[in-house]
Amino acid sequence: MSLFSKLTTQTKAYLVTALIVLATLGIWQAATLPTKVTAPTDPIALEYEVLMGNIPEHTPAGAVVASTESEFPSPKRFATTAIEHLSDPFYDKGLNDKGIGIQLGYSIGRVLLGFLLAALVAIPLGYVLGMSKVLDKAISPFVQLLKPISPLAWMPIALYTIKDSNLSSIFVIFICSVWPMLTNTAFGVASVRREWLNVAKTLEVDPLTTAKKIVLPAAAPTIVTGMRISMGIAWLVIVAAEMLVGGTGIGYFVWNQWNNLSIVNVIFAVLLIGVVGMVLDWLFALLQKKVSYVE
Repeated sequence: MSLFSKLTTQTKAYLVTALIVLATLGIWQAATLPTKVTAPTDPIALEYEVLMGNIPEHTPAGAVVASTESEFPSPKRFATTAIEHLSDPFYDKGLNDKGIGIQLGYSIGRVLLGFLLAALVAIPLGYVLGMSKVLDKAISPFVQLLKPISPLAWMPIALYTIKDSNLSSIFVIFICSVWPMLTNTAFGVASVRREWLNVAKTLEVDPLTTAKKIVLPAAAPTIVTGMRISMGIAWLVIVAAEMLVGGTGIGYFVWNQWNNLSIVNVIFAVLLIGVVGMVLDWLFALLQKKVSYVE
């Protein structure tokens, strides 16, 4: 039996992940190696290049005369840029020159506020819809109509009505993240076992206690799943919204660096967006494990 087969599944997964990372870095490094410029081997072409001043005199045919750097940043250049940003993430030198930590703070603040507002609306409303089939069928067409609308389509309406870019971004997060929580809460509440509800009715338990002690704990795994999906959507939306309205935030940072033609900063910001999104998803995965149960 090989050593690899004796490892646990998790350890094998870590090793495969490490190999993928190393392979990606190797391909990245190979793709960004400097390109060598050689002198022409044809004597006439070589003489022409010398006369034009493109290469020095007395250059042998086929000799390396220059080396051009790749326009795409190398892993070393990316690492240098990342260290520069992370070594001082909270500097503030004016409107268009803030540290990456400050930009992330603006984005996370907007996301959490919009997400919290969505949760305050979606969970109570989802509970009502889950308990009433009539209301669920009545509201469902409106949910299906509004749910597919792109966040970028909501932004002009928000800017026109609210007339504040920061509040408009929060509104767009709210309107785009409310639907997964709403539908999952309604589904989770509607899926609670009828026997448990019948026992509560038999014991004449009041509706508030029934909700707190029976319905919400039973529906909690489904509700948290909806919250996890909504958080992912909210983090996607804020980047697009900040690109559109500008000012502050990680989305604005990406767009500003693109306008400055700084691809290495764009790549750094994109990977940072992915890391923050992964951390947020991991936190909700932990919460999901806490509320899960086996019947």
